[in-house]
Amino acid sequence: MSQKRSIFEDVSETGAKETPKAVGVIDKGSRGARRGIRAWLMVLFAMVVVMIVVGGLTRLTDSGLSITEWRPVTGAVPPMSEVEWQAEFDKYKQIDQWQIENQWMTLEDFQYIYWWEWGHRQIGRVIGLVWALGFAGFAIARKIPTGWTGRLGLIGALGGLQGAVGWWMVASGVTSGEGMTSVASYRLATHLGLAFVILGFIAWYVFLLGREERDLMQARRNKEAKQFSLSTGLMHAAFVQIILGALVAGIDAGRSFTDWPLMGGQVFPPDAFMIEPLWKNFFENPGLVQFIHRIWGYLFVIFAVVVWRRGRMSAHGATRFAFNAVFVAIIVQLLLGIATVLYAAPVHIALVHQVMAMIVWGLILRARFLSHYPITRSIREG
Repeated sequence: MSQKRSIFEDVSETGAKETPKAVGVIDKGSRGARRGIRAWLMVLFAMVVVMIVVGGLTRLTDSGLSITEWRPVTGAVPPMSEVEWQAEFDKYKQIDQWQIENQWMTLEDFQYIYWWEWGHRQIGRVIGLVWALGFAGFAIARKIPTGWTGRLGLIGALGGLQGAVGWWMVASGVTSGEGMTSVASYRLATHLGLAFVILGFIAWYVFLLGREERDLMQARRNKEAKQFSLSTGLMHAAFVQIILGALVAGIDAGRSFTDWPLMGGQVFPPDAFMIEPLWKNFFENPGLVQFIHRIWGYLFVIFAVVVWRRGRMSAHGATRFAFNAVFVAIIVQLLLGIATVLYAAPVHIALVHQVMAMIVWGLILRARFLSHYPITRSIREG
């Protein structure tokens, strides 16, 4: 005969406590090492940010052509003796940059720019190694969540492509007798653009892994479609501006006109189409390239206001905060852009401008993510 129980007895003190908590069907068997993979991706994200910063410094110090060969493996070891240093310097003396601009350089001067480029390439090698070890480790341990193998493999593939694009960029400036003293600006823009694509994928995956699958599926039902569409448009507009900024940096166009809001005292820069054929002006004419960067920046800010105002109407507090952060960051970036022009793009301001571009990029992605997967708070939590 079963023992009588009080109606006031706590259920948790009886057999209910012996029943293990059921795991959701969505997450059961598919979780993998979500936290571990997320931490690994965050490390990769930070390393890519550092690489972009060092890449910017390499460009601003005109160091990118100091290593004239692409040696993915053996190039990891720098010159170790005076003879090896002199050999590298002799190779550099064969290209147009030294013959036209840098014949004043001593071996010590060459070593300064060499270390910047070597450091940039070395960070790339380390990123590749961290990705390969992490991916292999999680795969061998069978800890990759269902559906994530391709996503994580994509990051590695894009990283390998980035290495090839990097050399394709450098090769455009390693010339002799062609009058090239820097890399082709459109190749630099491709290189930087791909870096931001990689950064974007990593950030998106970090956001996804930060929440359980069942939570994401529930959140998607509350997707704010209009806001997601607008934030997607803002993301694309930001990417175009980043590419235009790379074109400006590639030809030092930021130092060609140092007045604002006019350019050389005019609304439209003088001699904007002096290069033949006509299409080259859009890539190689400093005045026109800077003008396009400015105009797109103004349009970008106007569009950001529209997106921000719409974002303030979100029913979710986290989403509203995300769009407020985006708007503030864009205004700061606008002011930094103006300062970069007025002070003729000094290294420290130009570098902060580039770092701020990454912050804006990340915040836009975060706001876009929350538009697609809003965080819903109950009345009690609110």
